[in-house]
Amino acid sequence: MLKTVIVGASGYTGAELTKMVHLHPELELSGLYVSENSADALTPISDLHGTLKGLVDLPLQPLKDVAAVAKGADIVLLATAHEVSHNIAPTFLAEGCKVFDLSGAFRVQSDSFYTHYYGFAHQYGEWLEKAVYGLAEWNDAAIAQADLVAVPGCYPTASQLALKPLVDAGLLDLNQWPVINAVSGVSGAGRKASMINSFCEVSLHAYGVFTHRHQPEIAAHLGCDVIFTPHLGNFKRGILATITAKLADGVSVEQITEALTTAYADKPFVRPLGAGQSAKLQSVQNTGFCDIGWAVKGQHIILTSAIDNLLKGAASQAMQCVNIRFGFPVLTAIV
Repeated sequence: MLKTVIVGASGYTGAELTKMVHLHPELELSGLYVSENSADALTPISDLHGTLKGLVDLPLQPLKDVAAVAKGADIVLLATAHEVSHNIAPTFLAEGCKVFDLSGAFRVQSDSFYTHYYGFAHQYGEWLEKAVYGLAEWNDAAIAQADLVAVPGCYPTASQLALKPLVDAGLLDLNQWPVINAVSGVSGAGRKASMINSFCEVSLHAYGVFTHRHQPEIAAHLGCDVIFTPHLGNFKRGILATITAKLADGVSVEQITEALTTAYADKPFVRPLGAGQSAKLQSVQNTGFCDIGWAVKGQHIILTSAIDNLLKGAASQAMQCVNIRFGFPVLTAIV
């Protein structure tokens, strides 16, 4: 049994990770941690997340000594703020832990990216170079050898899973940048209450227009420029991305269908729906699936991609990466 700790366990993603680790036959949940000053410290996690009552009733421990916690762990799941992950991941790694970081702290190999989009100067260039981007369906060979996996953001996951087969196959005219409009439920803003994510105050609206940090993440890992506009929707969980792109000369809908179905033929968590079909949130909420639909008219394609932002966009993708890294069946503890 691999001893597994979760840091940042009090949030929505932390709760999903807790349930999966509890259900995993090869993992032992050996600690749930929050920041030292957290108001949730010493509170049973099941008091915060009632779905865990009777399954996991462990108290949330304040993280006071990172090195001491690291000595008793094989796997560390970081559901922490970006700068927190940046600061503590190297300590866990130095003790030989395998780290799966769900923040953005190690996703893009560019120092200027962090000062511009995250507001801090990256101090661990060596680990930034070694980190493997955890887009599970595409980077499984590298994930299987990684000490540090940078789990992708929820918007980049939905966007890249739809676009990457077409980009890699050369089926798009990238002189016209793909345009991604994506809507997320309010759980993506986190559990901490504010006027921004108060359900009664949320109105469907765009935010981070031309400034959102997920645009350069998507572009860096797709290898092409994109226009990305996120939206906040007045629903709890899920992401729906609607993507418009221009096809290369002579590309047919049959070629698009072949590229998508071939790319995910042996990837159980991605479900290509077929030409003329649209992905729907209700089909993926509370699951680890990504559904992708597409339609072609003339030289343009519209793709729709739906995921659960807390699962395929965070916790279940992290668990996919754990399963890949240690050679467990990919579905373990997820479905």
